[in-house]
Amino acid sequence: MRFSHTGKVQTIRMDKREFFGAALATAALPATAAPTVQPGKGPALLTITGAITRPNRGALDPALDQMMAKHKLAFASACALDFAALTRLPAQTIRPTLEYDGKPHALRGPLLMDVLALAGARTGPDTRLALRAVDGYTAAITLKQARAQRFIVATHLDGQPMALGGLGPLWTVIDADRVPELAALPLNQRFGACPWALYHIEVNA
Repeated sequence: MRFSHTGKVQTIRMDKREFFGAALATAALPATAAPTVQPGKGPALLTITGAITRPNRGALDPALDQMMAKHKLAFASACALDFAALTRLPAQTIRPTLEYDGKPHALRGPLLMDVLALAGARTGPDTRLALRAVDGYTAAITLKQARAQRFIVATHLDGQPMALGGLGPLWTVIDADRVPELAALPLNQRFGACPWALYHIEVNA
């Protein structure tokens, strides 16, 4: 710091120049990995395990993680996401015809790929995903399929959050009407890879 007859004024200007210089230098740096996802204030709705690099919780506790223990899960660490973390991501809206009533419905939520990115999921060509619902139903898909068919993790149905006991609170789903190989199938065969009441994703790379 220098002093002159302008005293404090000069000091303030220097501070501003240093500030903007530092900001520009930071902006010029290459992008770095996103920070670790912090545990949310709300209850975890989705737990991601396996080949991930940004865990925010520890190992499965057989005494307290009762449903996961009953589904024979095991992990040393995981990424747990609450409703707020999921709804902060950019949302997509799809309008598939659902097998349950034969009507189109608006489903909104982030892309599955964006959700996996929060956990730092490994995205190699052979990465596979196990999508598990609260009743234990598990769908196996590839990462390539998740990307190509634009799976979303739906949080809202027709503008309203989905309830536990219905199709929610989360549903991994696709716009089957607009995926040619699925649209060609009978309606009740289009959503086998789309478990509603999703609560766990295992990433296998």
